[in-house]
Amino acid sequence: MSRVLVSGGTGFVGRFIVEHLLQAGYEVVVGGRTRPAGTFVGGPVDFVPLSLDPTSDRSAAFANVQCFVHAAFQHIPGRYRGGEGDDPEGFRRTNLDGSVRLFETAREQGVERCIFLSSRAVYGAHPAGAVLTEGSACHPASLYGTLKLEAERQLELLSTNDFKTASLRVTGVYGDPGNGASHKWQALFDDYLQGRPVAPRAGTEVHGDDVAAAARLVLEAEARRLPASVFNVSDILVDSRIILEIVREITGCTNDLPEPAALADFNAMDCDRLRALGWTPGGLPRLRETIEKLLGRGRSTEPFCVDQGLL
Repeated sequence: MSRVLVSGGTGFVGRFIVEHLLQAGYEVVVGGRTRPAGTFVGGPVDFVPLSLDPTSDRSAAFANVQCFVHAAFQHIPGRYRGGEGDDPEGFRRTNLDGSVRLFETAREQGVERCIFLSSRAVYGAHPAGAVLTEGSACHPASLYGTLKLEAERQLELLSTNDFKTASLRVTGVYGDPGNGASHKWQALFDDYLQGRPVAPRAGTEVHGDDVAAAARLVLEAEARRLPASVFNVSDILVDSRIILEIVREITGCTNDLPEPAALADFNAMDCDRLRALGWTPGGLPRLRETIEKLLGRGRSTEPFCVDQGLL
């Protein structure tokens, strides 16, 4: 089985990829700034120091590596769009120039497959209700989206018969972040359970393990089976009401739910290219299972639901 280097392997999405590849029998090398704890994932992994400094020589990190999954991205904690803060040039230099240098190094060191975790943000705004395919026009509205798109294009230019590349345009990723960290819906759950008003909001979501499965399928696909070098990775279109309806069902909390968002106006993502490779994400059943697990983590620390009538 191949040896895979995962940059950003200690991050939220990277951890899912590392765990999934381990379970699939791969030998995994985690590349990052700090060595993960021994209980980080459910199996042994190697570690190599890896940064997004474009001036650093990181060729040693690719020793005996056949596949590279680039999931690293440096930003202000908790922010992707707007993650540049007051240093857009440094943000560009690190995340674009640093990524391209890693791609080049991977090719120079004989890596055979390279997968880049891009983003839905490359598409920018589209007419209400338009479905986003990989062929949809890209006009990103943020520096984050712009750099993801430029990195995609630079990676594709590096592709050869011996260095196969692909970019995964990933939407909102959910799942248990592990290590007791807060999950992405913690504030949403807290607001609902405490009886605070929740605004309608829609979004496309995909579980972290389904992202990892997408990366594995693209790594394993024969070159002739890859329909293109870009793949959408999205599972379900939901709003805050759908998510909180599941919370209500599990907890029995009867606080008011938000109004439904206009889902028909949202730009869903078409993932037929990825499904053609055998990708089958978990859908609403996986969403419900995950929400139940996330809720279960906090039951003993505070009241599960505060009735609005008692506030």
